[in-house]
Amino acid sequence: MSSSWFCHTDEVSKSANASLEVMRSFSLDPHSTTPLYTQLARQLEQAIGEGTLPHGSLLLSEDELAEALDLSKPTIRRAIQSLAQRGLVVRRRGIGTRVVQPQAGPRLEVTSLHDDLARTGREPSTEVLSFTMSPASPRIAELLGIDTGEEVLNVVRLRSADSQPIAVLTNFLPASVVHFGEEDLTTRGLYDLLRSGGTVLHSANQMIGARTATPEDSMRLHEPLGAPVLTMERVTLDENGSVVEFGHHVYAASRYTFEIDLHTA
Repeated sequence: MSSSWFCHTDEVSKSANASLEVMRSFSLDPHSTTPLYTQLARQLEQAIGEGTLPHGSLLLSEDELAEALDLSKPTIRRAIQSLAQRGLVVRRRGIGTRVVQPQAGPRLEVTSLHDDLARTGREPSTEVLSFTMSPASPRIAELLGIDTGEEVLNVVRLRSADSQPIAVLTNFLPASVVHFGEEDLTTRGLYDLLRSGGTVLHSANQMIGARTATPEDSMRLHEPLGAPVLTMERVTLDENGSVVEFGHHVYAASRYTFEIDLHTA
C-alpha cells in the first residue's frame, strides 16, 4: 500500500469529519432544474479548486454522506463518480475516497472500437448478437447510477476487422439515452449513435485486464480454448456527470492490442 494512503484510524476520522463540515456548508436547491448530484459535484469541485477541501482530504462513505447530508445514496454516488472521472478524487476499496491534485495535461478522447478501427485503415464490421431492453439488476443499476428495476438496454456485439473477429462487446445503457435501433449498430459506433441522439460525452474510466478464453470466447473469437484474451471494463459519463454506458469487452489478444499515448507534465 502506498504510504500516501496510510493513516491511523483517528486521523481518518478527523479528516473525514472535517470534509463533512465543508460539505454541510454547501447550498443545494432541490427545486432547481439542475440535478442535485450535479449541484453537489460542482460545489465539491469548487471546494477542491479553492483548497477548502485540500489534497489528501478523506470523505465519508456514500452511506454515511447520504445520511449526514440528507441526500439519497445515488445522488452521492453520481457526484463522487463525476469527480473521480475528472481526476479530482481517487476511490480505493477498503480505504475510502481521497481528494487528489487535479491531473495536468491533455485528456484522452472517448472513442469507440468502430471508430478506432476505421481511423487506422481497417474495415470494421459488426454482428449484433443480442439487443434487449430489461429491468436493471442491482449490480447494473449501481454501475449506471440508477434505481434497480429501471429499464436498460443490454446489447452484445461481435466486432470484426477485415472480416476477422477481434472483440465481443457487451454494453448496458439507461433507456433514456437510447435513440437508435439494432440495425444502426451494424454500421455505426455506439458513441457516434449516442452523440447523434444528443448525448454529450464527457469522460470515461476504464480498467484493462487479461484472462484465458472461455468456451464461449473461443467460439465467438475463433481462438483456441485457453488462449489469452484481453478484457476491458468502461464506465462513460456525459457532461452532467451521469453514467450513460457500462461496457465489458473481450478482445482476441492475437489480433488486438491497446495503445495509450502518455504525455509528460
